[in-house]
Amino acid sequence: MRKGNGKAFLILILLVAIVVLFFMSFVNFKKSPEEEATETVHKFYQFEQDGAFSHSWELFHPLMQKKFEKGYYIQDRAHVFMNHFGVQSYTYSLSGPTEVQDWSMESGAEVIERLYKFEIAKTYKGKYGNFTIVQDVYATELEDGWRVLWDYNK
Repeated sequence: MRKGNGKAFLILILLVAIVVLFFMSFVNFKKSPEEEATETVHKFYQFEQDGAFSHSWELFHPLMQKKFEKGYYIQDRAHVFMNHFGVQSYTYSLSGPTEVQDWSMESGAEVIERLYKFEIAKTYKGKYGNFTIVQDVYATELEDGWRVLWDYNK
């Protein structure tokens, strides 16, 4: 009878060890808010590089989505950058995140308690030569994921 109890005890210890290892690996692989914000901003600009403006629009914060109707945004982004500037795509670099508190997108807009600020430099090569646009971009977490905002403060 002791043999059976020893096997059950070993199985129990093995199961507990597996659960503990699984939990520890989950905790170790959870990304920090800074990493999640950075990934979201990269994803946004990768969509923009690919001309997938409907996908990038989906990553906008609701305040940004109110600024641009989806169809208008898709059409206007393609029109301005591809047609006017003669650019097919661009390269970009992104600064590291800086935490910002109590920020609003523009005067009178909802105050966002916590978000991350990045500086993005987009370099275009087009029919009018090479040029770089530098812009501050922000990312904040909502219930359904991280979202992107632009700064309209004057």
